[in-house]
Amino acid sequence: MLMIRTIQERDLDDLYAMAEAAGKGLTTLPPDRDVLAGKIEDARRTFSQQCPPEAGLYLFGLEDTATGHCVGVTGIQARVGLDEVFYNYRLSMTVSDSRELGVHVRTPTLYLTNDMTDSTEIGSLLLARNYRGGGNGLLLSRCRFLFLDEYRQHFSDKIFAEMRGVSDDQGRSPLWDALGSNFFDMEFVEADRLSARGNKSFIAELMPHYPIYLSLLPESAREVIGQVHENTLPALKMLQAEGFNFNGLVDIFDGGPVVEAFLHNIRTIRQCISRPVEEIATPWPDEVSASGRVMVSNRGFEDFRIITVPVAAVTPDALQLNARHLEALGIEEGAQVRIAPLTIPVKEAWF
Repeated sequence: MLMIRTIQERDLDDLYAMAEAAGKGLTTLPPDRDVLAGKIEDARRTFSQQCPPEAGLYLFGLEDTATGHCVGVTGIQARVGLDEVFYNYRLSMTVSDSRELGVHVRTPTLYLTNDMTDSTEIGSLLLARNYRGGGNGLLLSRCRFLFLDEYRQHFSDKIFAEMRGVSDDQGRSPLWDALGSNFFDMEFVEADRLSARGNKSFIAELMPHYPIYLSLLPESAREVIGQVHENTLPALKMLQAEGFNFNGLVDIFDGGPVVEAFLHNIRTIRQCISRPVEEIATPWPDEVSASGRVMVSNRGFEDFRIITVPVAAVTPDALQLNARHLEALGIEEGAQVRIAPLTIPVKEAWF
């Protein structure tokens, strides 16, 4: 059985292996043990309420209960820009006009902004290669929305994700090579690593605060602005299915797009229902396609958990679970749980 639960200290080795396999360019979870250990510690402090929940980092692991290994990770940053200034480029248009000369020119332009300050960021999604497919990526992506909905008082109404931009196998970014490298005496990977460690003050100190006219950049840089890395396309499509849309902002390093949605408009949240649990003796089959399964949340905070069960387990009055499912969720018969479809159903009223 696969189960979503809060990240644990014992997950460090598994998390490092996944980050290393992901390659360069994934800023939030770099293959750096110290950084990853620090993020796990930040998450543990958040879940144990040793820091303000609205300023916390929430990381969730996907555990294979048969082996005890963490095979996936996903996360939520409650608010960005509270301790460190949060930067993006806004893709806009500068219009120059001369009636006397009969000239009307529109020039795409990048402006340095802090527009996402105090918004909630979702990200840090990684899945072990052997577990890709079968709806596991959907589970990692959509489980966050059940937590956001359950504890929405800790989060912003605006939810966003910075998507990984275009880079090659060596981690070189066309936008960085054309723009950032002119102001930072370092490679893209090093700048990305410093940003992941929280050393972001250098951005304000060195990045130009004046508009960047795209016509001055080479075509190789212009064509990747607002585009995602090929490995990020599935994640982007999942978010688009939830109602996320490009908001005109891009990452200042690799030009990856920022997509956003308002919490109440996210599809999984709109389709979530509650049911009391009824214990049954007959086990549900494990071999059910993703489209025939639902996510079930125990509604916990420090011990938040989600599993999936066949949609047939949902009745008008209860959710029927066996003892194995109750144990995995850490609940007893009669507990009130939250339920949402794993995939996007054809109809809004899925049940």
